[in-house]
Amino acid sequence: MAWIKTIPYAQATGKLRMLYDRVKGPDDNVDNIMMAHSLRPHAMEGHMAIYKYVLHHAGNTLPKWFLEALGVWVSSLNDCAYCVDHHYAGMRRLLADDHRSDAIRAAIDARDFATAPLDAAQIAAMGYAQKLTVSPASITEADIAALRNVGFDDGEILEINQVSAYFSYANRTVLGLGCSTKGDIIGLSPNNSDDPEDWKHS
Repeated sequence: MAWIKTIPYAQATGKLRMLYDRVKGPDDNVDNIMMAHSLRPHAMEGHMAIYKYVLHHAGNTLPKWFLEALGVWVSSLNDCAYCVDHHYAGMRRLLADDHRSDAIRAAIDARDFATAPLDAAQIAAMGYAQKLTVSPASITEADIAALRNVGFDDGEILEINQVSAYFSYANRTVLGLGCSTKGDIIGLSPNNSDDPEDWKHS
C-alpha cells in the first residue's frame, strides 16, 4: 500500500509482470516497497539490482546479518518503521540468536548503538553509518582511517558505506510514498547470494 497508484500482481502485464515474477515471494506476494515502483518498472529494476548487489551478493565479506543490522540502524535514524521491521526480521533470522538480536534491537530503539552486543569494529561501523546518515557532509578521511584502525579493509569499508547509503535511499522511497507493511510478509529477502540474478524473496 502506498499513497500513489500501484498495480497489484494479478493485474500486472509485460515488463512489470516479468519483474514481479523475479521479486515475488510465497503466494505471489510482492513487497510494497517494490510495488511502489509499479508505474515505472525500470525504476523497480534499478532499485532491485542495487539492493541485491549491495546487500545480498556473495562478493561481500562482512556477515550478512551485520549488514542487515546496519540497515536497521540507518532506518531507525530515518524513522522508517517499514524498513526497520522488514530488516530486523531478516537480521534476526540470519543471526539465529534471538537474545542477541533482541539486545541489538533494544540498543537501536534507544538510539544507543554503543550498548549493543557487537564487537568494537562493528560499533565503529555503526558510528560511521550514523554520521553518514545524519550529517554526511561532515564525513572526513579521518572517519575512514578510524574504520581501518579497528580492522576493516577498504573493501569492507565500501560495503559499510554502500549498505548505509542504500538504506537512506530505500527509507526515502518508503517515507516519501507512504508505503505501509499492509499485505507484506515481513522479513523476506533475496537469499540466494550465490546468484546475483536470483531476486526471488524467501
